[in-house]
Amino acid sequence: MTVDYNTLPHHQILCVDMKSFYASCSAVMEGEDPLSCYLAVVGNKEQQGSVVLAASPKLKKDFGIKTGSRLFEIPDDPCIKIVEAKMATYLRIATEITRLFNRYVPKEAIHVYSVDESFIKVDKADLLWGDAKTIAAKIKDELEREFQLPCAIGIGPNILMSKLCLDIDAKKQGISEWTYEDVPEKLWGISPLKEMWGIGRQLEKRLNRMGIFSVGQLAHYDLAKLEKEFGIIGNQLYYHAWGIDLSELGAPIMEGQVSFGKSQILLRDYKEEPEIKHVILEMCEEVAQRTRVHGKAGRTISLGIGYSDSDFGGGFYRSHTINEPTNVTMKIYQVCLKLFHLHYSGKNVRQITIAVSNLIDDRVLQLSLFEPNRVKQHELGFVVDRIRQKYGAGSLLRAVSYTQAGTARKRAALVGGHKA
Repeated sequence: MTVDYNTLPHHQILCVDMKSFYASCSAVMEGEDPLSCYLAVVGNKEQQGSVVLAASPKLKKDFGIKTGSRLFEIPDDPCIKIVEAKMATYLRIATEITRLFNRYVPKEAIHVYSVDESFIKVDKADLLWGDAKTIAAKIKDELEREFQLPCAIGIGPNILMSKLCLDIDAKKQGISEWTYEDVPEKLWGISPLKEMWGIGRQLEKRLNRMGIFSVGQLAHYDLAKLEKEFGIIGNQLYYHAWGIDLSELGAPIMEGQVSFGKSQILLRDYKEEPEIKHVILEMCEEVAQRTRVHGKAGRTISLGIGYSDSDFGGGFYRSHTINEPTNVTMKIYQVCLKLFHLHYSGKNVRQITIAVSNLIDDRVLQLSLFEPNRVKQHELGFVVDRIRQKYGAGSLLRAVSYTQAGTARKRAALVGGHKA
């Protein structure tokens, strides 16, 4: 295949990433330089198993501590500062950063991808501020001057290319730009495949089994075979390997990969089955609520169980597809229980993941003669959602949340899963 890039959109998209955002914000609040200090942000300083939410660049480089490490893994060194997360403050700073972007472009040209990463479409802004690299430099300078926060900015002709430019080049150089002409040299050499945005470990394994180990091999693989194996995702993988992305700002990057899920690392080992099921039910409630809020229902329910390091780790991630799409908590829970009973080996559990995918719009749900209470169950979920939205996440909880195993009561008081 050959691509005529002249026929494709040539936007000017900035992908702005705030370096180690939580750690950098906390460093500034502590009067430290984000790039030279040794600082770790944890969920709770009193729990040795608490997860490291962010680490300053120097702590990552010199001590090997990174996001996902545990508090007990941080060396007892006087030069290392350990602070608890201040999620409400981080969110306020993120909002102010978005306002800074708004100085250069209108709000509709800004897409906040995550709390520390945004896409900015600067088409035609050159008439006021200069070309894309000039605008990127101005934004980077203002972030450092006004917030004392470092960032990296990737520039590309579409969302995909700007993100890849950020991940591959800009995070090392500060500001970098990719064009379509850079695809063979810079994009096709990416390997392993999980370094490519949109390809996770499981998808990488499936591609590896097909003999695809680099983005260049993916770009030159038979499109029909990719579509037969992955459906529409195969089509998108193929064109992404050529740097082609026609999605608009704010649209899902990989249509068809959208799902709603929840993953929780438990604060202790869970050994008793009733306790594990209590947490699974709580998490099914949250996943079902997220699905309903977005007006969706799903046919594929997935359950992941991660075993404790005390049992040498491991675990499973399995999915089951049902006939009728659902966003009802107990329906999702029943499927999770089946998967749990089929695959659980009796080891200590330390992580649980639940997801709903294979989505349709909620409004096209079909009624069933064999489930006369289905409409009531469906509407009950929305009633519960409205109560929680009005009075808070902890205002209405299931009885299992008040047991020793429950985690929802504690998490209801958190912001973004951590202390405010």
